[in-house]
Amino acid sequence: MKPVVHPNWLIDHLRITDGYSLEVTAKDIPELEAASPYIWHEAPIAVPFLPGETNASRIAAARAVRARGFEPMPHLSARRIVSYEEFDSYLKAVVREAGVQRCFVVAGDPPQPAGPFADSGSLIATGAFEAAGIKVIGIGGHPDGHPVMTKDECWQVLEAKTADIEARGMAALIVTQFSFDAGRVLTWLKDMRSRGLDQAVRIGVPGPAGIKTLMRYAAFCGVGASSAVLRKYGISLGNLIGSAGPDRFVDQLTAGLGPEHGRVRLHFFPFGGIGITVAWIENFEKQRV
Repeated sequence: MKPVVHPNWLIDHLRITDGYSLEVTAKDIPELEAASPYIWHEAPIAVPFLPGETNASRIAAARAVRARGFEPMPHLSARRIVSYEEFDSYLKAVVREAGVQRCFVVAGDPPQPAGPFADSGSLIATGAFEAAGIKVIGIGGHPDGHPVMTKDECWQVLEAKTADIEARGMAALIVTQFSFDAGRVLTWLKDMRSRGLDQAVRIGVPGPAGIKTLMRYAAFCGVGASSAVLRKYGISLGNLIGSAGPDRFVDQLTAGLGPEHGRVRLHFFPFGGIGITVAWIENFEKQRV
């Protein structure tokens, strides 16, 4: 099957799934290769910076993404990086070997940094990204709140990071944590735009997966998962058997989006597998033509 080329993601779109991005780990590359004929050409593919993986495996994953015609977007987890030298050499390697032009930066889960970087802002402040030729820096958005920051602190940090990225001549991209509550995401988007933040946003969407798997990731990531929210999503806490897809969430998001929400695309977390997620996207598009 010939890959479909979707419209540029900064242009108004007809389908909410147009221009979607995916997230795959280094170990998922064989599955990505199998699903690649069904993924739109030049799709952004994020490669997380997971514990237990080597920089060599992360670089190899970025190369594999590029080789399949997609746009690699490696993550960098600030608190897991042990030195500036490690950071700089890894960044230069993914640019040199995989043609990387965009990165995503996070603080990371460890309570204490392994090296000199306590948060994503400290990575941005080094100037290494623009020096390496990076064009886009992705940073996190949190419609469901943040486990260690207040709502006001979240906005202050987001404003500071976007300003710093753009002052350095790069574009800031906001990628949200996945959510089960479309209404909360829509409210967060309106709040964001009202604060003068006009950056492009990718809304995190959990791909179809087993309900227990979704609940495990929600607990790990601090995603709001009250019984009322889960019912709206299509999950009952009284029945954790089976699987669930994001049909209701994406439909509610589509119905609620308007010009006041700004530039939006979807970013899929394929918790149930890349092939399953890509098949869901294709079926969703066909059913809503």
